[in-house]
Parts: sequence; C-alpha cells; structure tokens
Amino acid sequence: MDRDAQLRLGLPIVLAICLGLAPARAQAPAAESHANLAAATPKDPFASDDITGAIPTARETTLPDGGAEAIPAQNATPDVPAPGAPSAATPLPKSSASAPAAAAPSIAPKPLTGFAAAIKTALDSWPPPQGKGRQAAELWLEHKDIAAYYSARDYTPLWISDSKPIAAVASIKTRLALAGDDGLSLAGIPQADFSGDTNHLAAAEIAFSEEIVAYGRQASGVRIDPQDINPLIGTKPDVAAPGLILGTVAAAGLDGGKMLQGFNPQQKPYLALRAKLIALRQQGHDAVAGESIPPGPSLKLGMTDPRVPLIRARFGLDVVQGDADLIYDTQVAAAVADFQRANGLRVSGVFTPRTLASLTAEQKPDVANEIIANMETWRWMPRNLGQSRIDVNIPDFEVRVVRDGNVVLTNRVVVGKPATPTPVFSNTMKFLIVNPYWNVPPSILHKEMLPHLARDPFYLQRMGFETFYLHGHLMVRQPPGERNALGQIKFMFPNQYSVYLHDTPQRRLFAETKRAFSHGCVRVDQPFDFAETILGPKWPQERIKRLVGGKEHYVFLPIPLPIHIEYFTAYVDDDGHLVLRGDIYGYEHRIEQALGLVG
Repeated sequence: MDRDAQLRLGLPIVLAICLGLAPARAQAPAAESHANLAAATPKDPFASDDITGAIPTARETTLPDGGAEAIPAQNATPDVPAPGAPSAATPLPKSSASAPAAAAPSIAPKPLTGFAAAIKTALDSWPPPQGKGRQAAELWLEHKDIAAYYSARDYTPLWISDSKPIAAVASIKTRLALAGDDGLSLAGIPQADFSGDTNHLAAAEIAFSEEIVAYGRQASGVRIDPQDINPLIGTKPDVAAPGLILGTVAAAGLDGGKMLQGFNPQQKPYLALRAKLIALRQQGHDAVAGESIPPGPSLKLGMTDPRVPLIRARFGLDVVQGDADLIYDTQVAAAVADFQRANGLRVSGVFTPRTLASLTAEQKPDVANEIIANMETWRWMPRNLGQSRIDVNIPDFEVRVVRDGNVVLTNRVVVGKPATPTPVFSNTMKFLIVNPYWNVPPSILHKEMLPHLARDPFYLQRMGFETFYLHGHLMVRQPPGERNALGQIKFMFPNQYSVYLHDTPQRRLFAETKRAFSHGCVRVDQPFDFAETILGPKWPQERIKRLVGGKEHYVFLPIPLPIHIEYFTAYVDDDGHLVLRGDIYGYEHRIEQALGLVG
C-alpha cells in the first residue's frame, strides 16, 4: 500500500476516535474474526440466564488417556426459548376484573396491661439518638425495627422475668463490655440498668435490646458502605437485621454472649488480627514490636554492633553469651531475610535503614487503628471464602492459590496504579484463554493512543493493532503474539469491571518491590505455574504450552475456583508476626476516618 493510501486509512481513524463516528459503509469483521474477538466481558456459560447474547465456547474432545483437548473457540449458537416457554411475541393472559371483597368487621385490639404496656411506653418515648450522619440514622432505624419486633410479639419481654433479668443476660453483658476487642464502639448507646420499678425495668429491657442490636449490626458491617470508600470496592457486608439478631441471641439462652460475638467475621485471618489487637491493648506496643531499635548504619554478616542483641530479641532468637551476642551472625541475618521477605522488602539479610523503618512502623501509636481498619474490611468479605480458592491481596502484590485450606502456590503480581486501581471484589474463575486478543479499552485508546495517532496516523499499523467497526463503534485490538499486552494466557472470571489476571511481556516490573503499574488488571509473574496449579494434574505446563501460538484456545477449570481480590494492609503471617503493608490506594486511611479513629 502506498503512503497516500495509508494516509487515507489512518486519518479517518483519528477522526473517528475524536468524534465517535463510524462510516455508514463500514463492515463488521467476518464471522471467524468475531470468534477470535474476546469481548471485554464475555458471557459466562456458568452464569444465570439474566446475561444474554452469544458467547465463545470451548469444546473438548476425549483423548485416549482420558484427558481432554482444548480446541479453538467458535461462534456459539444464539439463545433460543426453552420448549414450551412463551415467546416475546406471546401476550400474557390478562387477569379478569373481580368485585371488591367485603370488608371484614374491625376488631379492637386488646388493651395492653402490666409490663407489656410499660414496654410499649418505653419504646414510644425512646429519645432519638444524638448527633447526625450515618451512625445516628442507623441507630434510629434500628430502634424502629426493634419497636416492630416487640409489637409482633405483643410486647412480651425478652430479658426480664419475674421482675428481674434472666440468667442469659450476664453472658451477653460480658460480650457487650468487650466490644472493643472486635474494634466496635457502643459509645452513645444507653446501657441497661436492671433495677427499679416496672417502668425502669421496661426501659432497661429496651436499652438492652438496643445494645444487642447495635453490636450485632456493627459486627456484621453496618458502619461503613464500602462504596463510600471507593466505588471500585465491590464487596459488601451482609448486615444482620435487628429481628434476626434479637431472635438468635434470645434463643441461644446461656450462650447468648457467644452467639452475639458470632456476628463478627470468623475467618482465621480476622481472628488473628483480633488477637493482636487484644494483646496490643493489654500489654502495650511491646506485645507487637518489642523494644525499640535505634537507628544506625546497615549491618552485614560478621559485623559487630550494640544493636544486635535488640535485633535478636525482636525476632525471638536465643541469647548468645559474652561478646558473641554483639556479632551479626548467620542466624540473625536469616531472621532479617525472613522479615524482609514477609514484608515485601528486598531480601538481602542485611539490616538496612529501610528494614528498621518497617520494624519501627509496627511501634507506631496508630497501629491499633490500622488493625481495626483491616478488621472492618473483613466484615465486607464473604463469610465462606472457600477451602480451595485464589486470593490476590493488592497491597501485598501477590496471588496465592489455596487448596483444601493450604497455600500451594504464591506468585508475584503487578496491580493497578493509584490512578487506575485494581477493583476489590469476589468472583469465580472458570476458564482461561491461551493466545488471547487484547481489546483496547476506550480509556486507553483515548488517553494513550490518540496522542500517538495525532502525531503518526500509522501508529496502530506499526504497532500491529487491528481496527474495525462493530455495531457502529471503532474497535482496536491487538492480535495474539509476543508483543500482546496480555501475554500468552488470560485467566477469566467475567465481571462488571472487565478486570482479569493475565500474563505480560513486561517481565522487568516483577523485580520491583512495589508493583503498582497496571491499568487495573492483575499481571501474573509465572502464568504457566499458575495455570498448571488451578487446572490440575491433567494439564501440566508442557500441555498448556503446546497450545501457545495461533488461534485462541479456551480451557475450562475442572472445578471453578472462588477468587477474592482483596485489600488488606495488615495481617498476621504463618509465624504469628503482624505484617503491615503500604496503603497504596489510601483505603485504610479513609476507613479510619469513617470509623472516627482519626481526624
């Protein structure tokens, strides 16, 4: 093609991007191109019927060894109505008009007497909560629900019998008093005083229910809407209803306190953070960090320094007698290397100022706030994570594959930049694509490619991109190959954000300590190891690599795996150490502000 012809091709593309227009005579690509084009959010073959449209499907043929061979995807057949189902053109039968039913004779409600009447009076005269904002509004809504709950049970008391509190009240009061152990706060909620006359006891009955409901609702995550922290946080707490809380705790009898605590998350990472918070408050910061280590020059193997005994104590190493205790030996260097590895530092075994800064971070006065903020984040997570699953912790820059409760693979990842953060959500990984196309998102097309096109109309051609019009919109995609931005494998869990895990040709970024460089997707350091682990023994790496090159291939997981893309800046590692990560997106600080922990 001569240069004039190329100009005639390139300039309309620039104009089309700027104006969002498509020539009327533009043709969509052939059917084979459609088959290869992976939509930004392809229809999920395992999803419910509320997702419509044809999807690329993977087929497998049985091999002699009992395995399955992936074959290139083809166009799926369009959706058709199920046999016997009404079509869109079939009108639904109209309901026939009927005469209004005769009104039932009204029956006057039986007047309340005694303690039931006192409870109703206490509910009706309950003062509105002090203050403004979300917490006050929630407390008032909770009170209305409590009033409806008592009304439905004819104002029969839950916590008082024969003019005194029932035995279960003691364990519940103990749990309420320990609300701070779970990072909760019942400040501003009147405490029940089970003494005095009938009216006073009725007020205590309601106050106790108010406390219980406030605890249960906070424990299940009512205090923060994650969308207020960032709209890209897609996890959402399942906040317990007041009636459910009261009914559950009351039915538990003497185990009411234990049942109330159960409204908090019960996952092991949450309970480990809770234990750290309790230890921090009971014993001071030394329970977490030990004695402070003063600053100084870097310490290498064989050096002598008066700080070495403090470093030994910090890592729980045995005391060495005499002057040998001052020597930075292999045991100390190994402990330092383990700490560096666990905290995302460069692993050298050298006690550097940066290593000291990471240790010092655990002694900050606000470390309790960081723990509480991360405990709150756990309230947004699914209560059942899955014994086998995939976890991506964004501030950790790592992906972990968990099989039957055990971590079987850990891999470095690159996550989204602060300007284009990786969304936080849970989903299910169902298949992967070998030799994927990269469909350029409109945001990247306009913000990054358009300036290049303005200077060079042949930019897309030179970089190997394909352009075409689909449904009147200009589409740009990068075909499979060594330069493809998605690399050789893309791991699919169709979601509203069009964010996935994938390979990348930019290998150098994995050597960085802080790996926030992407536009939102998660790039995996060792994608073939990852693929082999999630696909199982029938798909060793060699078999997967044989698919590389040529057309797209879809390979389905034998069992779909839950995947959780998380944001935890504090957690407890397998050795029981508190690990603190950088708040790269600022979510932790916003959570602390929303909880009133900081200004």
